[in-house]
Formats: sequence, C-alpha cells, structure tokens
Amino acid sequence: MTTRRSLLKSAVAAGSFVLAGLTLTAPVAADELETLKEKGKVRIAMSGAYPPFNFVNDQNEVVGFDPAIGAEINKRIGLETEIVTTAWDGIIGGLLAKKYDAIVGSMTITDERAEVVDFVGPYYTTRRAIFTKPGSGITSLDDLEDAKVGVTLGETHEEWAKEKGYKVRTYKGLPELIMELENGRVDAIVNDSIAAILALKENGYEYEMFDDPESEPFGAGIAIRKDNPDLKAAMQAALDAMMEDGTYTAIAEEWIGEDIR
Repeated sequence: MTTRRSLLKSAVAAGSFVLAGLTLTAPVAADELETLKEKGKVRIAMSGAYPPFNFVNDQNEVVGFDPAIGAEINKRIGLETEIVTTAWDGIIGGLLAKKYDAIVGSMTITDERAEVVDFVGPYYTTRRAIFTKPGSGITSLDDLEDAKVGVTLGETHEEWAKEKGYKVRTYKGLPELIMELENGRVDAIVNDSIAAILALKENGYEYEMFDDPESEPFGAGIAIRKDNPDLKAAMQAALDAMMEDGTYTAIAEEWIGEDIR
C-alpha cells in the first residue's frame, strides 16, 4: 500500500519551509522515544480497509496482521498501543502533522517516501499483481491498455497505473476494489499479491492473476517521523527479536496462514 508523489512533494516542500525558519541556535529536539515513554503509549495508523492485514471486525475492532505486529513491537518497548484509522492517501501527511506516532499499515518502502519519513523493517515482502475475472482475456500488461483498471487511492499501484497510461479508477480500499471487479465495473485490479489473494479466497470469488513482470518484490515497513534514531532503533530491535524467537511466525500464521517475511 502507498502515497502519491504529489503528497510527498508537498510534505518535502513544507518541511523545507519549516527548516528555513529555524535559526542556527535552535535547540535540538529530543528523540520521540522519550516522549512516548512519558505518555505510555504509541498511536499507530492504518487504513482499516486492507484485510487480512488490517480491517474492522464485527465487534468494530481494528484487527489483523498489522495491528498485531505493531502492538507486539510496542509491548516490547514497554508501551501501550492506540490504533488510528485514516484515509490512505493522506496518511503520511497525518504522520508529519503528528496526528499519530507511526504508520503500521503495510506501507511499501520507497526511495521517494524515505525522503520524508524513516522506515523500520521491512516486516514482510510481497509484489504487485494484476487480478481479473476468469475468461477476461487479460493475461499481460499489454491487455490492460483498453481495460478499466481499479486501484486504491494513494497506493503506489495508482501512480504506476497512471504512468502506464491505463484507464484508472480509484477506490478507498481492497474490499471495495474486489467488489468492483466482481460486479464488472472494472476489468482488472492492481494490488499487493498476498492481500488480494487472501481476500478473494475469503469471499469465495474466482479469479485469474499474473505478476507485474517489470517490478521486483518489495518490502512493507513501519513509517515514523525523521530524526528519531532512538525510536527507530528500539522498534527495529523489537521487530528483530520477534523474528528470532518465533513470535513473528505465530502472528503471520494466525492472520496470513504462512510466514511472509
């Protein structure tokens, strides 16, 4: 999952403006790990619309692989977890505005995003895939040229599809994407492969898919605000320990059905 170049450029521009207003005598800000420990909790953000990685269950609770990973990392640092759901296309802006403390929402690590946030991880790996209904005749990227292509607003897949010149339709999240494909309002959807496969199978929908042959597998990371080396190191150490002691595998098998690191 991901945020468009325009938002990131705006964030970079805003950051440049703020820096320009600082004097050389301005005090160095304390690392946010200290502040979070004083508060006793970490606010982690996600869309809540990306099952099984993060979604709202029948009890109106945000659950899934991402919340479980985030909560376990925070517990090992000695902090409670508060989950915040927000629209994906503005999620980095919300982090920079300090509406929450980290993004644990299956965010793809990209060089462009790394210009404005720091990443912990990756905590799992997936790749871009194209999904269609059986018998659609769409079996390659060339076949998408005349197709209606559905993507989630703000993801890297949206930017990729627009750069390809496809006829793009944007939606709020994976459940809506799948419904649009099933109802024939789009001819294909583009998404991270693991999440889409699991969601399609969960709903009992038949589908065909092929990987984007031009893209390498990519990692999902936890985004935090820049210049917080202590917080980044503590979260990375907790993640590494989870992967070593079997906790990560147990969480992955519960929510995904297999180890996806």
